[in-house]
Amino acid sequence: MPRDDTDSYHYKVMGRAIEAVDRLGPQASLDQIAAEMGMSAAHFQRLFSAWAGVSPKRYRQYLTLGHAKCLLADRFTTLDTALATGLSGSGRLHDLFLRWEAMSPGDFARAGEGLVIYWGWFESPFGPALVMGTEKGLCGIAFAAETTEEAAMEDLVSRWPKALFTEDPMRLRPWVLRAFGVAQDGPVPLYMIGAPFQIKVWEALMQIPSGHVTTYSEIAQAVGHPKAVRAVGTAVGRNPISYLIPCHRALRKSGGLGGYHWGLPVKRAILAWESARLEA
Repeated sequence: MPRDDTDSYHYKVMGRAIEAVDRLGPQASLDQIAAEMGMSAAHFQRLFSAWAGVSPKRYRQYLTLGHAKCLLADRFTTLDTALATGLSGSGRLHDLFLRWEAMSPGDFARAGEGLVIYWGWFESPFGPALVMGTEKGLCGIAFAAETTEEAAMEDLVSRWPKALFTEDPMRLRPWVLRAFGVAQDGPVPLYMIGAPFQIKVWEALMQIPSGHVTTYSEIAQAVGHPKAVRAVGTAVGRNPISYLIPCHRALRKSGGLGGYHWGLPVKRAILAWESARLEA
């Protein structure tokens, strides 16, 4: 870090594997998928075992389009239960020790005026990541593998247009190393910049353990607005701190993936990556 071609290469291979599995079907052999990507089976197996922590055969099951339905059937999280068992607040959430605070509604209404936001590009297990943070903690993580780096930058900057943006990846580096599991020497502070309803939704997302999922309607129930499923979906999509506030763990009640702001291949990759680690 800040940039390392190894993680980017692994993610690109994984992204191509998703496409290959979709074309060939879940019964495709290791040799077929490796050939589709122009690799030897042995090289493909080494790359995937290093990235996912499980064999390509097992990982293929997590990449199938039906995996989301399996997650809903087997690892559905009722958020009321998650709250009751202490998965909120300063507890250990999705393999990370997070602490957070939220910008006041008045400060949010001023669109970041007077706020200094530091930014930098880093490599993550899911491709290039634009990370932003204030003195109080990380406020933005955008994945650019399925968009462009320019689009990711424009997206995050437009959320707080009156803030002062300063490139300083080294200031953010300790938090980023912890966020992606490279270092385990302290908490990852988050600074949530959003409207009050959005922040309630983002707090609910942080009750979902790694490797588990919930539905948009379940989140609406948890935030006290059971009929506001569409508004919840919008708030989930506007989550600026990808992965750490795990909007990728929200699915449709039907078992469909729903949307993902940074591209559905990234959402599938993260869900598969977390499932692999939970079962490894």
